[in-house]
Amino acid sequence: MSTNEATEVHLRVDGEEQTARVDPRMLLVEALREDFGRTGPKIGCLTGDCGACTVRLNGDIVKSCLELAVACDGSSVDTIEGMGTNGRLSPVQEAFWDEYAFQCGYCLSGMLFAVQDLIDRIPDPSEEEIRKAISGNLCRCTGYENIVQAALAAAARTQSANRT
Repeated sequence: MSTNEATEVHLRVDGEEQTARVDPRMLLVEALREDFGRTGPKIGCLTGDCGACTVRLNGDIVKSCLELAVACDGSSVDTIEGMGTNGRLSPVQEAFWDEYAFQCGYCLSGMLFAVQDLIDRIPDPSEEEIRKAISGNLCRCTGYENIVQAALAAAARTQSANRT
């Protein structure tokens, strides 16, 4: 088999079993966008520095520009499109909306996943913990202050929802 022959890849994307034939050299972010119909993960730096391509892969957040699609065969991938449920925004997404924590939306996938992952691990994070958690994501629009406020609001909402 030559290196550019298409390979079948099976993924569970946002809870839906899907299959596509991809070039073995194709990055996961490219396959998600081109073959699996998810445009939430953005192609940015292609070096893992900007976070625009962030997804949850088998439960862990990863930069999908650093993963080959064929290496993810059989995996579960959650994108920003699958973050909410039943057409409703997640508490983190709602907080970002309410706090004006995004502008162009390019960094949004990375920021949302970083904040959700932090809240999953530390339900009541400090501002310092939030800043550290989002440090792997670059935003050129917001200045990060509203993102930090959104993360604090999301943590509070999540704690409130868990109490009821």
